Amino acid sequence: MTATVGPFDLSESVEFDSTIQPHPSQCVIVPVEEKQKDKQELEDEKWERNVKKKNVDPNSNWLKRTHDTLKGDISSILLLLFLYLLQGVPLGLIGAIPLLLSSKHVSYGSQAIFSFAYWPFSLKLLWAPIVDSVWSKRLGRRKSWMVPCQYLIGLFMLFLSFKVNDIMGGNDGSPNVIFLMLIFLPLNFLAATQDIAVDGWALTMLSKKNVGYASTCNAVGQTAGYFLGNIVFLALESSTFCNDFLRSKENHSDTGIVDLAGYVFFWGWVFIITTTLVLILKREVDKSVPSTQNMPPGEEEEEMELGVAESYTVLYKIMKLKPVLWMCAILLTGKLAFAASDGMTSLKLIDMGIPKDRLASIGVFLTPMQILLPWMIGKWTAGPRPLNIFLLAFPYRIFIGGVFAALVWWTPHFRLADGKFEYSVYFVWITGYIFHQLATYSMFVSMMAFIAQISDPRIGGTYMTMLNTLNNLGGNWPVTVVLSVTDWFTYKDCVVKGTKDVLYSCNTKVLADQCSNGGDVCEVAIDGYFISVAVCSVIGIIWYKIFYNKIKYLQKIPRSQWRVFPSRSTPN
Repeated sequence: MTATVGPFDLSESVEFDSTIQPHPSQCVIVPVEEKQKDKQELEDEKWERNVKKKNVDPNSNWLKRTHDTLKGDISSILLLLFLYLLQGVPLGLIGAIPLLLSSKHVSYGSQAIFSFAYWPFSLKLLWAPIVDSVWSKRLGRRKSWMVPCQYLIGLFMLFLSFKVNDIMGGNDGSPNVIFLMLIFLPLNFLAATQDIAVDGWALTMLSKKNVGYASTCNAVGQTAGYFLGNIVFLALESSTFCNDFLRSKENHSDTGIVDLAGYVFFWGWVFIITTTLVLILKREVDKSVPSTQNMPPGEEEEEMELGVAESYTVLYKIMKLKPVLWMCAILLTGKLAFAASDGMTSLKLIDMGIPKDRLASIGVFLTPMQILLPWMIGKWTAGPRPLNIFLLAFPYRIFIGGVFAALVWWTPHFRLADGKFEYSVYFVWITGYIFHQLATYSMFVSMMAFIAQISDPRIGGTYMTMLNTLNNLGGNWPVTVVLSVTDWFTYKDCVVKGTKDVLYSCNTKVLADQCSNGGDVCEVAIDGYFISVAVCSVIGIIWYKIFYNKIKYLQKIPRSQWRVFPSRSTPN
């Protein structure tokens, strides 16, 4: 087996035909970068030819062109959308639980305990090699994990539907937060494991020319599922929403149309029934490899069958690839530029007095755009240069962070005497979040498309899950750090009520309570939020300058440079 090397190894740039002996005067030294560029240009031209072979008329309308491009993959795309939708439902329900706990005046400490239920998606890399290497030939490589996971999710939901009201404490009792976390932790673990299987299946379910649409299915499906599990449930569970919009005046009630138990019971049966249909009707066919009828013997590529130990070894080898090392640096550091605006803006609005339900209702306006946007930019993210969209959206998203900071400063000036805000304030914030989501989803979909393209289908579950997990961690740790240090930049003064006379600093909770108990007001003199946004934005601009050319380069190198094992070879 030929050893796989990084893009900077000269051994990869030497290719010759031993049957032809050129004269020394005809020898030309080709730089590695140009050789790699030539290889990638050939790949891009092949990509273009494959698309044109499908008789796509460039003069037809968008819908007809899309249909022709996706021909042969439409049923697979619809299935992927549904599988990712199912994945999003439990995630939405888990996201709704903290709001229900908050309505029961649960402490932040208890909320922190429940937050452990979110951990599986950040740790799924630990068991991804097992999912990729242990499977039943009778069921198929991906269905061996996806089907049992979805059955277990359905059974968990059915069990939860009979117990959740008691666990939540009923109408007047206190919730059993620890038991609630222990129920939703394995539920999220199963959803994370299903995600590994579906991610790997997406790489082989779609043909090579349309594999970039895997990220579109991921974004659209999960968004729709999260919307159903979170926003739709909270709306139907709210008596206020149901009385105002869904019931006549004579049918008003103190409860919503559904409760948590009934909603979970319904989705439990949906999981069981639809999983049975997928098990019976859908076969696993590897479309990532072109038809082998016209290929020379030995050139076919199939998914590799590796043991558990071999899979972890492959994971280690993936991490050693030079392009992957650069990719890890990009994924783990890129979102630091947006940590302050993304992680703190909603908290600032709540501190100003904007109700949580009004803030959550903004998601109703954002969800249609989140579903449509991946399809709108799919033409570019499904091509050979998906990260061009990422590079265009990055500085725009930094700018939106500055706009958010300006809106945070502006919003308190429009508070009414009763503490409420005019509807124009909500309109402005909805508009701001729409532009924010435009940049956020453009970056997300383009990055997911690139990850899908570079992931080796033969070890797709492990490869894709590793990069997705790093992408998740890259979004989580900056927010945690920024939230931790922002208090260092914030200074508060205890001011005599109705005056501007400063008595003393009230930076700690004890001093703030002392100030309030004395009838005075603890006001913010220097707000660390604005400092954090400014610092993150500067870091983002520097990051963009450093990594711009590197991201361009990573798109240009041949896809073979991302593989642990060379094409048409097997591991030792």
